[in-house]
Amino acid sequence: MPRALFRIAPVRAMLLLFAAVFALGGCAGLTREPVSVTVAGLDPLAGQGLEMRFSLKLRVQNPNDTPIAYDGISVALDLNGTPFASGVSDRSGVVPRFGEAVIDVPVSVSAFAAARQAWNLPGAAASGELPYALRGRLAGGVLGTVRFSDAGTLRMPATPGWGG
Repeated sequence: MPRALFRIAPVRAMLLLFAAVFALGGCAGLTREPVSVTVAGLDPLAGQGLEMRFSLKLRVQNPNDTPIAYDGISVALDLNGTPFASGVSDRSGVVPRFGEAVIDVPVSVSAFAAARQAWNLPGAAASGELPYALRGRLAGGVLGTVRFSDAGTLRMPATPGWGG
């Protein structure tokens, strides 16, 4: 009886090894190229109290060979290294494979964040550049969530009163 046990153990070990290799190979197939998300527009919305509201239009480009289905989106925008606006939407849709979509997300800017940016704006205008960072996620379930980020610098127009 013990001799039969030793014959079966290597077979089980080989089966487990093959299962692990196939599982890892399957996970490698789930990797995606990062999506490209840029700000396509910013339109004012009706605000409430001291808060400003905007419709942030995001252009999402999918460089993958599978479509990205999403059911909700969250986004945060930093200006000049400080939080400026954030928003969420329960909108759902699909970004086609090797395609793009424009998604509207309502964002809020608190009065404090607007005042802080207005206070720091003359310094940014003097350098002519205003750094921004955009980050967020397209919710798509346990394995379908896609995170994105974008950063860059906005060039300020040269005006006589602001260091131009």
